[in-house]
Amino acid sequence: MHTDVNVLFSEMWQDYIKMTPSAAKIHQLLGKGAPIINDHIALRTFNIAKVNLEVLAKHFTSLGYVACGDYQFEQKKLVAKHFEHPDPTQPKVFISELLVEEFSPQLQQTVKGFIDQVEESALVADNFIYSGRHWQVDKATYQALLAESEYAAWVAAIGYRANHFTVSINHLPEFERIEDVNQTLKEAGFVLNSSGGEIKGSPEVLLEQSSTMADKVVVNFTDGDAEIPSCFYEFARRYPMDNGQIYTGFVAASADKIFESTNAM
Repeated sequence: MHTDVNVLFSEMWQDYIKMTPSAAKIHQLLGKGAPIINDHIALRTFNIAKVNLEVLAKHFTSLGYVACGDYQFEQKKLVAKHFEHPDPTQPKVFISELLVEEFSPQLQQTVKGFIDQVEESALVADNFIYSGRHWQVDKATYQALLAESEYAAWVAAIGYRANHFTVSINHLPEFERIEDVNQTLKEAGFVLNSSGGEIKGSPEVLLEQSSTMADKVVVNFTDGDAEIPSCFYEFARRYPMDNGQIYTGFVAASADKIFESTNAM
């Protein structure tokens, strides 16, 4: 496992922009050359003991991260936790896992088959959380998973890597309002996730979020290549709580809609 948190996120970013070329362009557009503070990254997995949320979390807790919040998504059959580092400039980490047992026997069997192919040694390797896919999958299996759970299909095809990075609007020199960020993105031709409105959340819940729709990338399936949604870029504006501290948690109702950024358009 990594011993340096900055190296870990740098490696994850390099993997992420290969899957999400638009993110590198947006980074330039919004940062205007200045460094961008990353509010959080998100990872997806299955609640199977070998690869569950806790297994992924160890890559961060070993670097000083602590669990700070629990979330449930009943409709999507997911649970999640978020983790924070003692240094508030380090990204928060949002890890979700699919409740596999709540799906059809076929999906359960398919997912277990994938996870059986993951080498135990891979799970503790430095690069596990940006190592991609550890199993073979064909297009028909991907489509069958997609019919039941977009999330399951995404992990099956894309594997272990950041599902998104998130620009902290609070730290952008040129922007204060999320509306202005969204407008700039749309004028530059980027498509935003409009599920539940372009802006999820509000100042009242202390968090506003928006995101692009995922880039399309060509993925290798065992029976040929296909272009599917990969990863997306998110934008977050946080507000102070009554005590004056900036809110650092997440809003489940908003996150629920953000998950849909990887839906096919």
